Amino acid sequence: MNDCFSNNLMFGAIAGDIAGSIYEFSNIDYCLSPENLISETCGFTDDTVMTCAVAEGLSNALSKIGDNEITSNAYDDLISTELVKSLVKFGRKYEEIGYGPSFCQWIWSDDHSPYNSWGNGSAMRASYAGWVSKTLQEAEHLAMLTAAVTHNHPEGIKGAVAVAGCIFILRNKGNKEDIVEYIKNFYSINFTLDEIRPSYAFDVSCQGSVPQAIEAFLESDSFEDVISKAISIGGDSDTIAAIAGSIAEAYYPMLNITREKILSKLDNTLKSVLDNAIAFARKRTNINN
Repeated sequence: MNDCFSNNLMFGAIAGDIAGSIYEFSNIDYCLSPENLISETCGFTDDTVMTCAVAEGLSNALSKIGDNEITSNAYDDLISTELVKSLVKFGRKYEEIGYGPSFCQWIWSDDHSPYNSWGNGSAMRASYAGWVSKTLQEAEHLAMLTAAVTHNHPEGIKGAVAVAGCIFILRNKGNKEDIVEYIKNFYSINFTLDEIRPSYAFDVSCQGSVPQAIEAFLESDSFEDVISKAISIGGDSDTIAAIAGSIAEAYYPMLNITREKILSKLDNTLKSVLDNAIAFARKRTNINN
């Protein structure tokens, strides 16, 4: 189903974040219909802001490197520096948007060293690494860098790499069977959403969010269904849906009404960042419009 995916580039994580925003602290255990997925009271949170921040940071870094494929650690310092600059810039601009305490402290500190986080923030913001990369190895490496500037715990890095890898595989005509095989390198997904829904609790770790988001993708039959299923298990709804949506957009077409509702929730700054990031990724990887 991924023939139409390029029309969705970079909107999946944001759609999941916005759709799940009103359910993070008011969980539901049922699936939403496509027309009710994004309501009037939904809005973007830190997941959207940080997704855009990573996109700008990676775009800035890769534009300085040129058209070279990243095959070594030679550019790591440059890429990490640009990522930190962008995360701090956007974090301070959107300071009341729902960051975790450690990340909030990091944003406003003069010391921007990583703090060994295993939180799911690394996974929810990693999607652009999957879109802007030329190879799977590059996608994994860039995702590692997007995580490691803050979430340098092995689980934080693993979550980001897994998400970006899934996106890269799917945007290159991969299918769900390919994802099942690939994700075995990272997680054991031996459950269904129906099995975990009654007992699933709020969990901000990568290891407690990323497998669940991937399972929502695997059980789905449309982009909107992925988001709805991700929200239906409860827990950290906006972030789980953001992770699931970032993967789903590389496989499923998005309804026009979903896209229109997403755009209506974003301010001009975020829209501009998305436009620039999408254009850069398409140019660098030859993704067709």
